Amino acid sequence: MLKLQALVLSTLCSLLAPVAAAQGHAWPTQQIKIIVPLAAGSVTDILSRALSDRLGQAWGQTVIVENRPGIAGTASVAKGTNDNHTLLMTSNGHAVLGVMNKNLSFDPLADFIGVSQVASVPFVLIASPSFEVKSLSELIAAAKAQPGKLNFASPGLGTSAHILSELFKNAAGIEVVMVPYKGAPDAHMSVLRGDAQMFFSAVNIGIEYIAAGKVRPIAIASRVRHPQLAALPTIAEAGVPGFTYDAWFGLLAPSSTPRPIVERIGRDVAAVVGDADVKASFDKQGLVPAVAGPEQFDRTLRADTERYSKLFREIGLGAK
Repeated sequence: MLKLQALVLSTLCSLLAPVAAAQGHAWPTQQIKIIVPLAAGSVTDILSRALSDRLGQAWGQTVIVENRPGIAGTASVAKGTNDNHTLLMTSNGHAVLGVMNKNLSFDPLADFIGVSQVASVPFVLIASPSFEVKSLSELIAAAKAQPGKLNFASPGLGTSAHILSELFKNAAGIEVVMVPYKGAPDAHMSVLRGDAQMFFSAVNIGIEYIAAGKVRPIAIASRVRHPQLAALPTIAEAGVPGFTYDAWFGLLAPSSTPRPIVERIGRDVAAVVGDADVKASFDKQGLVPAVAGPEQFDRTLRADTERYSKLFREIGLGAK
């Protein structure tokens, strides 16, 4: 009986393998969509558009980028009719969706599968010219002297910049008000106008405002100094020992997507990001190519979900 069962299982596997392979080989058969749950001009949006043309060439199909800001954008991928041609470009902000939002219509982990990490992006803390602080130690001192009076701009709850702001506040032991805006462009403008005093800006965007003298750089939130801002200290160097933050950006697919297709997309994304011209483009914008395949990226997503969820509950940011 055991031998018969083994024979049946072996036969089934041999019959199903070509089907699975065919699913991956036949893909894509139509236009591919990359849904961005943030406004145009965000790092997530910039990365999606940087990859779309190259991926379209590799796949022989049009790849369009569609901005659907907020939870609705992520939900549309999780709960939409999965045609195996819809992807979500997201950031490590995806890891806090579950802890920050009560009664979501989808499960941020169970309804998605990691496809490929694409990049990591250092963040730089910038201040409005009207905010009279010139160093991180001055900023922390000012915040401690006026608990709850200073403010940070945020491109939205649960975004990479928001997570970083909360981690920094917790590590520095300061009480600062978070002011959410509808995306990174609005958050930057709020600092330029002086409506908000500080903001953690993705370095590829913030560096332009720094070079133009429109904002004051305070510190960089990475393990090492940034080559284009070599004189600017890291947060760890400037007064919060051990502090570092690595924001990842990458592609997810609905969990029902066949594995051969997920692996095909992961391989093709790795090839595009590894291209010399794409690397040069990323470097020019301050983006760091950081490819991780489906299994590794999936592990990163789950580990960050556990880590950030624990922290957000501890500091009272979990959904009530």
